[in-house]
Amino acid sequence: MSTLRAFALAIELATDKRDEAGRHLMQAQRAYLLAQNQQEQLESYAAGSEARWMNSAQVSMTTGILQHHYQFMERLRSAIGLQDGVLGDLLLQVDAAKKRVQEAETRLAGLQKVLERKLRERALLMARREQRQTDEFAAMQHARSMAQLQSGEISS
Repeated sequence: MSTLRAFALAIELATDKRDEAGRHLMQAQRAYLLAQNQQEQLESYAAGSEARWMNSAQVSMTTGILQHHYQFMERLRSAIGLQDGVLGDLLLQVDAAKKRVQEAETRLAGLQKVLERKLRERALLMARREQRQTDEFAAMQHARSMAQLQSGEISS
């Protein structure tokens, strides 16, 4: 029975590990979605700024204002580029978390199958023992009956 308890404990620990891996996956996916949203906001802001700039560029502007605009847009594009890198890193983290969940699920399923097999083997062993006991009891009953018959025939 201690083997079955050990497997039950192993399954419980594997379940906890799988659940923890699932929580990490959800956190990684949430972080990725937030970063993706931030990326979309940056790109939208850049496109909006550029559109506003094109509308106002029809009015004469000083070179200082033009230079300021180009520097601002360069920094904004740089921020977008950095965010691309963040998204790439977060996507790698999501993929790694998915792999850990799959590995944990595979391990758990394997342990559950082994436990099921052990339980089936134990049930079969118990059934065989019970059958053996029933057979022995029937044999003893038969032997008693035969002995009673023989003793009855001899004494008559």
